[in-house]
Amino acid sequence: MVKREAGGVWLRPERPVREAPMTRERIVAEAVALLDAEGVAGLTMRRLAERLGTGSTTLYWHVTTKDDVLDLALDAVFGEARLPEGDAGGWRARTRALMGEWRAAMLRHPWTSALLGRPLMGPNVLERTEYLHATLARAGLAGQSLTAAAYGLSHFVIGSAMMEAAWQSTGESTGEGAGTADTAIADHLRERAERYPVLAGQGHPAATDWDASFERGLGYLLDGIAAALPGGS
Repeated sequence: MVKREAGGVWLRPERPVREAPMTRERIVAEAVALLDAEGVAGLTMRRLAERLGTGSTTLYWHVTTKDDVLDLALDAVFGEARLPEGDAGGWRARTRALMGEWRAAMLRHPWTSALLGRPLMGPNVLERTEYLHATLARAGLAGQSLTAAAYGLSHFVIGSAMMEAAWQSTGESTGEGAGTADTAIADHLRERAERYPVLAGQGHPAATDWDASFERGLGYLLDGIAAALPGGS
């Protein structure tokens, strides 16, 4: 197994452009498009070079490894999460807006879920992470409380987006319509209601209003953070 270089692409200087049409930005945009179409398994340096209409040698001049491409593509997706403007609504509104943007970006690019165990050191990731921490710090959190709150929010967004994307991809891969899959799973739970009474009565994740559930769950987290602030606000 090839050992990943600590920091990877983010700690190496970008090489100068050798030919005008080929830039890192163009490579990343094409990589994101390929990942959207074929997933992480479908991304190879050869396939990417073909889509760019160039040779592997030219591609390797700009990006050293496939890991570089994945790191750059993941950071580009994070860049789609728009940072809230102004201070309207206070820390809760700004945090809620950023979390919603992050979730939306992940759902547009479901392959990102498979890469979130990688070191996240790109400028877009760091800018949004800094914004979240700064927002919570201005609200009154510090030290381990700040870290725990930021991690809790991040993990909630990642987990909810991963689950929603997984349910959606399962329906697509089986060729079943959403209604058919929902009915089959609901029937499965009802038949086992004695063993799983709450689940049978509640339904199953695929039948959930994902947007409403996300907003409600995020609200619970924000309520908990608010209770931990000085003055409980």
